[in-house]
Amino acid sequence: MARQSDDHAVLHRLMQQYEAAPDDEARGRIVADLAQRALRHAFAEETVLFPAYRQHLPGHGDELTAHVEGEHQQINDLLEELQDADPAAAGYDDRVRRVFTLIDSDAREEEDVMLPRLQSVVDDEELRTIGDAWEAARATAPTRPHPRVPRRPPGNALAALPLAVSDRIKDGLDRLPRGARRVSSAAVLALAACGGAAVAAGVRRRRRRSVRAPRFGLRR
Repeated sequence: MARQSDDHAVLHRLMQQYEAAPDDEARGRIVADLAQRALRHAFAEETVLFPAYRQHLPGHGDELTAHVEGEHQQINDLLEELQDADPAAAGYDDRVRRVFTLIDSDAREEEDVMLPRLQSVVDDEELRTIGDAWEAARATAPTRPHPRVPRRPPGNALAALPLAVSDRIKDGLDRLPRGARRVSSAAVLALAACGGAAVAAGVRRRRRRSVRAPRFGLRR
Protein backbone atom coordinates (compact mmCIF):
# COMPACT_ATOMS: atom_id res chain seq x y z
CA MET A 1 0.00 0.00 0.00
CA ALA A 2 2.56 2.55 -1.18
CA ARG A 3 -0.19 5.13 -1.75
CA GLN A 4 -1.14 5.14 1.91
CA SER A 5 2.50 5.52 2.95
CA ASP A 6 2.95 8.36 0.45
CA ASP A 7 -0.06 10.12 1.96
CA HIS A 8 1.43 9.71 5.43
CA ALA A 9 4.63 11.33 4.15
CA VAL A 10 2.70 14.32 2.79
CA LEU A 11 0.93 14.76 6.13
CA HIS A 12 4.30 14.67 7.90
CA ARG A 13 5.67 17.36 5.59
CA LEU A 14 2.66 19.58 6.30
CA MET A 15 3.32 19.20 10.02
CA GLN A 16 6.92 20.28 9.46
CA GLN A 17 5.71 23.27 7.43
CA TYR A 18 3.43 24.27 10.32
CA GLU A 19 6.44 24.38 12.63
CA ALA A 20 8.32 26.60 10.18
CA ALA A 21 5.38 28.86 9.24
CA PRO A 22 6.21 32.57 9.58
CA ASP A 23 2.88 33.77 10.99
CA ASP A 24 -0.60 32.78 12.22
CA GLU A 25 -2.20 33.20 8.79
CA ALA A 26 0.26 30.78 7.22
CA ARG A 27 -0.30 28.27 10.04
CA GLY A 28 -4.05 28.47 9.50
CA ARG A 29 -3.68 27.71 5.78
CA ILE A 30 -1.43 24.74 6.51
CA VAL A 31 -3.87 23.33 9.08
CA ALA A 32 -6.74 23.67 6.57
CA ASP A 33 -4.70 21.81 3.92
CA LEU A 34 -3.65 19.11 6.38
CA ALA A 35 -7.23 18.70 7.65
CA GLN A 36 -8.62 18.10 4.18
CA ARG A 37 -5.96 15.52 3.33
CA ALA A 38 -6.16 13.75 6.70
CA LEU A 39 -9.95 13.48 6.57
CA ARG A 40 -9.99 12.08 3.04
CA HIS A 41 -7.22 9.65 3.98
CA ALA A 42 -9.13 8.43 7.04
CA PHE A 43 -12.41 8.07 5.13
CA ALA A 44 -10.73 5.87 2.51
CA GLU A 45 -9.23 3.70 5.23
CA GLU A 46 -12.57 3.29 6.99
CA THR A 47 -14.43 2.56 3.74
CA VAL A 48 -11.98 0.24 1.99
CA LEU A 49 -8.89 -0.72 3.96
CA PHE A 50 -10.32 -1.47 7.39
CA PRO A 51 -13.05 -3.78 6.03
CA ALA A 52 -10.23 -5.67 4.30
CA TYR A 53 -8.44 -6.11 7.63
CA ARG A 54 -11.61 -7.40 9.28
CA GLN A 55 -12.26 -9.79 6.39
CA HIS A 56 -8.76 -11.19 6.01
CA LEU A 57 -7.67 -11.14 9.66
CA PRO A 58 -10.63 -12.69 11.50
CA GLY A 59 -10.21 -12.51 15.23
CA HIS A 60 -7.67 -9.67 14.99
CA GLY A 61 -8.90 -7.21 12.35
CA ASP A 62 -11.71 -5.77 14.42
CA GLU A 63 -9.44 -5.08 17.38
CA LEU A 64 -6.81 -3.49 15.13
CA THR A 65 -9.23 -1.20 13.32
CA ALA A 66 -11.34 -0.23 16.35
CA HIS A 67 -8.38 1.52 18.00
CA VAL A 68 -7.53 3.58 14.91
CA GLU A 69 -11.20 4.38 14.30
CA GLY A 70 -11.30 5.81 17.82
CA GLU A 71 -8.34 8.04 17.00
CA HIS A 72 -10.01 9.08 13.74
CA GLN A 73 -13.01 10.17 15.80
CA GLN A 74 -10.78 12.28 18.04
CA ILE A 75 -9.15 13.86 14.97
CA ASN A 76 -12.59 14.71 13.54
CA ASP A 77 -13.65 16.30 16.82
CA LEU A 78 -10.50 18.42 17.05
CA LEU A 79 -10.59 19.47 13.40
CA GLU A 80 -14.21 20.55 13.77
CA GLU A 81 -13.11 22.81 16.66
CA LEU A 82 -10.23 24.18 14.57
CA GLN A 83 -12.27 24.70 11.40
CA ASP A 84 -13.40 28.24 12.21
CA ALA A 85 -10.93 28.98 15.00
CA ASP A 86 -8.51 31.91 14.94
CA PRO A 87 -4.93 30.60 14.64
CA ALA A 88 -3.87 33.39 17.02
CA ALA A 89 -6.35 32.32 19.71
CA ALA A 90 -5.26 30.72 22.97
CA GLY A 91 -5.44 26.94 22.77
CA TYR A 92 -5.27 26.77 18.96
CA ASP A 93 -1.71 25.51 18.86
CA ASP A 94 -2.38 22.93 21.60
CA ARG A 95 -5.26 21.43 19.61
CA VAL A 96 -3.20 21.39 16.42
CA ARG A 97 -0.40 19.53 18.18
CA ARG A 98 -2.90 17.01 19.56
CA VAL A 99 -4.03 16.36 15.98
CA PHE A 100 -0.40 15.90 14.93
CA THR A 101 0.17 13.38 17.74
CA LEU A 102 -2.88 11.35 16.71
CA ILE A 103 -1.90 11.37 13.03
CA ASP A 104 1.63 10.24 13.88
CA SER A 105 0.26 7.47 16.09
CA ASP A 106 -2.07 6.27 13.34
CA ALA A 107 0.68 6.30 10.72
CA ARG A 108 3.04 4.26 12.89
CA GLU A 109 0.39 1.69 13.77
CA GLU A 110 -0.82 1.34 10.20
CA GLU A 111 2.64 1.03 8.63
CA ASP A 112 4.40 -0.97 11.36
CA VAL A 113 1.59 -3.31 12.44
CA MET A 114 -1.53 -3.29 10.30
CA LEU A 115 -0.19 -3.18 6.74
CA PRO A 116 2.44 -5.91 7.31
CA ARG A 117 -0.28 -8.21 8.69
CA LEU A 118 -2.49 -7.64 5.67
CA GLN A 119 0.46 -8.15 3.30
CA SER A 120 1.14 -11.50 4.95
CA VAL A 121 -2.29 -12.91 4.03
CA VAL A 122 -3.13 -11.42 0.61
CA ASP A 123 -1.21 -11.55 -2.66
CA ASP A 124 0.26 -8.60 -4.55
CA GLU A 125 -2.52 -8.47 -7.12
CA GLU A 126 -5.20 -8.15 -4.47
CA LEU A 127 -3.16 -5.53 -2.60
CA ARG A 128 -3.07 -3.46 -5.79
CA THR A 129 -6.84 -3.87 -6.17
CA ILE A 130 -7.40 -2.73 -2.60
CA GLY A 131 -5.04 0.19 -3.23
CA ASP A 132 -6.99 1.25 -6.31
CA ALA A 133 -10.26 1.13 -4.33
CA TRP A 134 -8.64 3.12 -1.50
CA GLU A 135 -7.53 5.81 -3.95
CA ALA A 136 -11.01 6.00 -5.52
CA ALA A 137 -12.60 6.41 -2.09
CA ARG A 138 -10.06 9.07 -1.10
CA ALA A 139 -10.72 11.05 -4.29
CA THR A 140 -14.47 11.24 -3.62
CA ALA A 141 -14.40 11.59 0.19
CA PRO A 142 -15.78 14.50 2.22
CA THR A 143 -13.19 17.21 2.77
CA ARG A 144 -14.44 18.64 6.09
CA PRO A 145 -14.83 17.16 9.56
CA HIS A 146 -18.09 15.34 10.26
CA PRO A 147 -17.68 13.82 13.74
CA ARG A 148 -21.24 12.48 13.93
CA VAL A 149 -20.95 10.36 10.77
CA PRO A 150 -20.49 6.61 11.47
CA ARG A 151 -16.94 5.36 11.16
CA ARG A 152 -17.89 2.09 9.40
CA PRO A 153 -19.67 1.05 6.20
CA PRO A 154 -22.36 1.21 5.07
CA GLY A 155 -23.25 4.18 7.29
CA ASN A 156 -20.16 6.25 6.49
CA ALA A 157 -20.35 5.58 2.74
CA LEU A 158 -24.05 6.49 2.54
CA ALA A 159 -23.57 9.69 4.55
CA ALA A 160 -20.56 10.66 2.44
CA LEU A 161 -22.51 11.05 -0.80
CA PRO A 162 -24.23 14.39 0.00
CA LEU A 163 -21.47 15.51 2.39
CA ALA A 164 -18.76 15.24 -0.27
CA VAL A 165 -20.82 17.41 -2.62
CA SER A 166 -21.64 20.07 -0.01
CA ASP A 167 -18.02 20.12 1.23
CA ARG A 168 -16.71 20.81 -2.25
CA ILE A 169 -19.26 23.58 -2.76
CA LYS A 170 -18.12 25.17 0.51
CA ASP A 171 -14.47 24.69 -0.48
CA GLY A 172 -15.18 26.55 -3.72
CA LEU A 173 -16.94 29.37 -1.88
CA ASP A 174 -14.00 29.71 0.51
CA ARG A 175 -11.71 30.35 -2.46
CA LEU A 176 -13.87 33.27 -3.67
CA PRO A 177 -13.33 36.86 -2.52
CA ARG A 178 -15.28 37.52 0.68
CA GLY A 179 -17.76 39.82 -1.06
CA ALA A 180 -18.65 37.13 -3.59
CA ARG A 181 -19.64 34.50 -1.02
CA ARG A 182 -23.28 35.58 -0.78
CA VAL A 183 -24.78 32.15 -1.28
CA SER A 184 -27.36 31.10 1.29
CA SER A 185 -26.82 27.94 3.30
CA ALA A 186 -30.18 26.74 1.97
CA ALA A 187 -28.86 26.96 -1.59
CA VAL A 188 -25.73 25.05 -0.64
CA LEU A 189 -27.81 22.32 1.02
CA ALA A 190 -30.11 22.11 -2.00
CA LEU A 191 -27.17 21.73 -4.36
CA ALA A 192 -25.66 19.11 -2.08
CA ALA A 193 -28.90 17.16 -1.94
CA CYS A 194 -29.22 17.19 -5.74
CA GLY A 195 -25.59 16.18 -6.15
CA GLY A 196 -25.89 13.44 -3.56
CA ALA A 197 -29.01 12.06 -5.20
CA ALA A 198 -27.30 12.07 -8.60
CA VAL A 199 -24.24 10.28 -7.23
CA ALA A 200 -26.42 7.72 -5.46
CA ALA A 201 -28.39 7.07 -8.64
CA GLY A 202 -25.17 6.58 -10.57
CA VAL A 203 -23.88 4.15 -7.95
CA ARG A 204 -27.11 2.13 -8.15
CA ARG A 205 -26.90 2.00 -11.95
CA ARG A 206 -23.28 0.84 -11.85
CA ARG A 207 -24.13 -1.84 -9.31
CA ARG A 208 -26.96 -3.16 -11.48
CA ARG A 209 -24.62 -3.36 -14.46
CA SER A 210 -21.91 -5.18 -12.49
CA VAL A 211 -23.80 -7.39 -10.07
CA ARG A 212 -21.13 -10.06 -10.24
CA ALA A 213 -18.19 -7.74 -9.58
CA PRO A 214 -16.62 -8.27 -6.11
CA ARG A 215 -16.97 -5.24 -3.84
CA PHE A 216 -13.67 -3.31 -3.52
CA GLY A 217 -11.95 -6.25 -5.26
CA LEU A 218 -11.77 -8.23 -1.99
CA ARG A 219 -12.24 -11.99 -1.78
CA ARG A 220 -15.62 -13.08 -0.46
